Formats: sequence, C-alpha cells, structure tokens
Amino acid sequence: MSRIDHITVTAPTLAAGAAFVLKALGATPQPGGEHPRMGTHNLLLRLGDALFLEIIAPNPDAPPPGRPRWFALDRLAPDSPPSLGTWVARTDDIRATAAVGSEDLGPVEPMSRGQRNWLITIPADGSVALDGVAPALIEWDDHPHPAAGLPDQGLSLARLEIFHPDPQRAAALLASIGLEDAVACQHGDKPRLVAHINTPQGIKELST
Repeated sequence: MSRIDHITVTAPTLAAGAAFVLKALGATPQPGGEHPRMGTHNLLLRLGDALFLEIIAPNPDAPPPGRPRWFALDRLAPDSPPSLGTWVARTDDIRATAAVGSEDLGPVEPMSRGQRNWLITIPADGSVALDGVAPALIEWDDHPHPAAGLPDQGLSLARLEIFHPDPQRAAALLASIGLEDAVACQHGDKPRLVAHINTPQGIKELST
C-alpha cells in the first residue's frame, strides 16, 4: 500500500517558486533545507499531518552534483515558469514496491536533508518517469513525518489528477503500487498533473 506523500513544484529559483505558490494558494512556504547529493534546496507547505507541498530548485551555492539533478531540474531555463513538476508516493518497503511497479521508476538511492534521511527512486537521467506524470517512491526514516513540524495554514490536498494520452497505462502503474484509488487518471493530449488544493479562499489549482 502506498500513499501520496508530497507534491512538488519545480522552479529555476526558490524565490520564483515561492512567488508562484503565494499567488496560486495565498500561502507562504516555510524553509526546508539543502540536498547535498543533488545540489538542490527546497521550501515546504503543510497539506496535512503526513502530506506537504515542496518547492524545489537548483541551489546556486552548492557545488554541481556531477550527475543529472532529480525531477528534471536541469532542463529548466533561468526564465522557466514554476509548475507542478512531479509528486512522491510513500511506502514502507520501497524496494518491494518498486519491483512490482509496471513502470521503471529508477534506482533506489539514499538521500538526506539536514538530519533527515530517506530512500527515493531517481531515474539515472534525472527525468520523471511515464512522460513526467509518474511518482517517485519514498521511504522515510524513523523520524516524525516532515509535515508534522510545519505550521497549519489551512491547506489540504482535495485531489490529484493525471492526464496522459494513455490513461490506462498510468492507471496500471498506480494499481501496481497500491495507489489506484488515490489519484484520478484521465485522457489528455499531453501528459500533465493537476492538484486541487483546499485553501481558506476555496479550492485552488496547481498544474504542470
């Protein structure tokens, strides 16, 4: 069984990502930290007790990672608009879940941010699997979930949708990793993600 763990806004800079989220959701993200192995850093917004929104961008103060950055961040131009770039599904046994997935989600790798450690799937070329709509898989360490320490700004995830020219393929992936009832798969001319977020001002959208 897997669960939606977080949704990720990718941006060329954290400032651009924060401005995008503030305009879209009316909320200011909190400082996250740095990912030394990827040369990235992030900001966070609580969406529930064990669910959050992440803004991630290349860290200009970090040395180049010597490999493609995750979530296709190296493909962003300096003036690329921020967008809902990907999402992450939590599992208690990442290797077993990845092994039964109907799509190759990438090797399982160790990662860290400050005192937090976890395992995550990352395609070797830094892409997002299934044309940009598949989740990464994550298995957290034994610390409390990162969302638990974030202030509650009245936000929650109402629903997450996948649009893909072959929605059956996307649905098959979700079913194979135990997420068939968590995310809606629909036909779309191009692959994209849409997140519907409950806010104090009503439901707002973030999209690819």
